[in-house]
Amino acid sequence: MRLNDALRRAQTLGLDLVEVAPTAHPPVCKIVDFGKFRYDISKHSKDKKPASSKLKEIKFRVNIDEHDYLTKVRHAEEFLDRGNKVRVQLQFRGREMAHQELGRHLVEKVRDDLSSMSQVETEPKIAGRNISMTLAPLPVNRRKRKFSAPRTDDENEETAAAVAQP
Repeated sequence: MRLNDALRRAQTLGLDLVEVAPTAHPPVCKIVDFGKFRYDISKHSKDKKPASSKLKEIKFRVNIDEHDYLTKVRHAEEFLDRGNKVRVQLQFRGREMAHQELGRHLVEKVRDDLSSMSQVETEPKIAGRNISMTLAPLPVNRRKRKFSAPRTDDENEETAAAVAQP
């Protein structure tokens, strides 16, 4: 259809002529209400945006066993791999406050162990009986898991099937 004919037709309908695909040969146009067209485009762009990252929290104690430590670090690694931030919180109880350096060493160990997956967003700081630190995930192409290999969808389905069977 010729441009003049399309413009006349749009004016008679009280609508607008909107170019939809300018790179096509010939360019593709639609006769629509331009305000509604812009609204629909903004709705589609909002749907495509990923959800903002959540903040997950992992709590440690000073006298944590090695296996428990590894389990918690694996969970933190999983959270970071999914794009969530992780708050590492170490809690002191009773007389443990007398040995705050042990807590600092543990928090630094967590930071070093997760350095291939994250960067420190807030440095470790003492607040009352806690030491807390926030880790933000690295970009996807720079993440390297240390403690557990990333699971594939096939492994997740096999695990779910094995659990479902008595």
